[in-house]
Amino acid sequence: MNACILMVEDEPGVALVVADLLRAESHEVETVADGNAGLQRALARKFDLLILDVMLPGLGGYEICDAIRRHGFDGAILMLTARGEVSDRVKGLRTGADDYLVKPFDPDELVARVGALLRRVHKEELTPVMKFQFGSVTADFSKGEFLKDARPVSLAAKEIELLRHLINHRGRVLSRQDLLDQLWKHQPHITERTVDVHIAWLRQKLEDQPGSPRFILTARGEGYYFSR
Repeated sequence: MNACILMVEDEPGVALVVADLLRAESHEVETVADGNAGLQRALARKFDLLILDVMLPGLGGYEICDAIRRHGFDGAILMLTARGEVSDRVKGLRTGADDYLVKPFDPDELVARVGALLRRVHKEELTPVMKFQFGSVTADFSKGEFLKDARPVSLAAKEIELLRHLINHRGRVLSRQDLLDQLWKHQPHITERTVDVHIAWLRQKLEDQPGSPRFILTARGEGYYFSR
């Protein structure tokens, strides 16, 4: 599975080796050497996995982990550290980390741990939702009932399909062509503009400010995604 990974690591050799290993697994990897810049990058883009060194210039790995979780990030977080004390591992897990690897580590073990974390995250994302709440909206797909501010909202069948597909894959950018292939099944008369129109209708009905949406978002030049 291809994933977007951000590594915040100030040791150039470690960052280079890890990035090369993960790119060999077909993952997209960004590296940042400073904690403050790492947090800004993590907030600016949707990543599937963060790899955080504990000791960094600026903000440390624990602080980044805590801050990004408080901002709603629910991808995977792997902590890297030269310190292997139980108290350090506990602190990392309490701030929101999913796994902890002590330096020096075996490259094969790191790749295996990353793979396990990504399988878990993707499995959770792909679990079809029956009922989902975001903002003031409650979407009950099993009953076909949708409420905003406790008032019924009427959605067309294709709008429901699109909303559910976005929520099932929340946090992942879906291209217009992907959405056409999945929801319109290669109908020759349907164009990418159809996707744009349905997205606009959903925003109009469900977002508090359709012009500045919080949940149904655009990845410029790439497609659409539902914010985690």
